[in-house]
Amino acid sequence: PFMSEEDREVFLKEFDEIREESFVGFCVMGGIFSEGIDLPEDKLIGVIIVGTGLPQVCNEREIVKQYFSGIGSDGFEYAYLYPGMNKVLQSAGRVIRTEKDRGLILLLDERFSTGRYRELFPREWSNARHCTAESLTSYMQEFWEC
Repeated sequence: PFMSEEDREVFLKEFDEIREESFVGFCVMGGIFSEGIDLPEDKLIGVIIVGTGLPQVCNEREIVKQYFSGIGSDGFEYAYLYPGMNKVLQSAGRVIRTEKDRGLILLLDERFSTGRYRELFPREWSNARHCTAESLTSYMQEFWEC
């Protein structure tokens, strides 16, 4: 479950190699690779984010939810939605670090297509597209041909 600093460096070095074929690395959203890493240019050209990053239900989150609900706000948003979207945005931010970086961010969860989530997207995502398994390949080809 835990990766040593040495193992972390070995994993990140894998992205430095020049390859003839694709290389895929899997990380946990909110884990040690969700922030504080920099893989510039074409070292990281995409990220697939599975789920909305909502924190697990626990006493602390429920206290936050009750507090904000008690003052007339949406307690779910403060206790769960905002922290979850923060994890999503941190993970997505690994792809585009400089103005020279280019890559795809795929959000795999139907909830991302709802207004409640889309309104939390950064303005740079205003051209985000909803796609299906059938349309994904053509959207990706179109992106890389531009």
